[in-house]
Amino acid sequence: MTNVTPKITKTLNSAPKKLPPSDKLGFGQYFSDHMFIAQFREGQGWHEAAVVPYGPISLDPGASVLHYGQALFEGMKVFRQQDGRIVFFRPEFNYHRLCEGAARLCLEAPPLDLFMAGLHEVVKTDERWIPAEPNTALYIRPTLIGTEAFLGVRPSRETMLMILLSPVGSYYAEGTKPVKIWTEEKYLRAAPGGLGAVKAGANYASSLKAALEAKKRGYSQVLWLDVEHQGIEEVGTMNVFFVFDDEIVTPALNGSILSGGTRDAIIQLMKLKKLPIVDRRITISEVIERLGRGQLKEAFGTGTAAVISPIGVLAYKGKDWVINNNENGPLSTQLFGEITSIQRGTQEDRLGWLTPLLHT
Repeated sequence: MTNVTPKITKTLNSAPKKLPPSDKLGFGQYFSDHMFIAQFREGQGWHEAAVVPYGPISLDPGASVLHYGQALFEGMKVFRQQDGRIVFFRPEFNYHRLCEGAARLCLEAPPLDLFMAGLHEVVKTDERWIPAEPNTALYIRPTLIGTEAFLGVRPSRETMLMILLSPVGSYYAEGTKPVKIWTEEKYLRAAPGGLGAVKAGANYASSLKAALEAKKRGYSQVLWLDVEHQGIEEVGTMNVFFVFDDEIVTPALNGSILSGGTRDAIIQLMKLKKLPIVDRRITISEVIERLGRGQLKEAFGTGTAAVISPIGVLAYKGKDWVINNNENGPLSTQLFGEITSIQRGTQEDRLGWLTPLLHT
């Protein structure tokens, strides 16, 4: 099998789309003119790497992704800074997490040079789609799927890598205002030894029912608990932090919680500030008890899509528990400002998080 990175070909879209208004983007509603695709076949290696017009893909009806769920993805962003530079935010973090997920799902991960070359080439091709307004970005969705056609429970010997681009604004309708979160006491998102630590499509499929019911009740997202319905895990699209009067707690990565890139960045920033951040098991009972005693100062979620989203209301046991008077807290506000300022180029990138777009 050859290990040579394939040359990337390019076919331009003959009918480029009109750009959507930057103040109407929402999240994931629009796709750019092009996408990157590469194929892997056992015995042949990676081949057919290309930037092509965005559009439907051809899959055999027997493809393993359709029958056995071999699919995972990443979420990352590229920003247009105030001085006009185009920068990716921590792309190698996403690459390494993609590789870990691919190993768990028995899919072939692309080599780093192919992943980065495809990333730069498709973003360079659709650079005009990168919005410049505050709280906007070009969201990047690298995706791996099993494409071999067969019926039988075994790993696919063929993999497709796709990289899609979507200009985005705020993830939640509330924007940067506090959101209402429903604590799920019936359904489970993940279990020990399962796929909870992987951005597998199956994780999100299992979360849809509870999220739909929560939204019908007027809540933005679901707070997921462990198999005992006590230990706090994550908010489906976000990791979660609780700011107490003596410590800041985020659930420890236990194998069923996704290792979020924004979670990691926030922890790094808090350690630089010498704040009392700890990752440990924390239960919903502890949170409610300490909230009742006035020890919970604020709570917030972190993720690529929303960056930081304050939690103003936490529903549990039939009661809405209000956090920080349903207002943005000082720490989440400060951290949001720092992360977005680094991304926008108005604050120094001391931690080396930004990767400039290559134009060669």
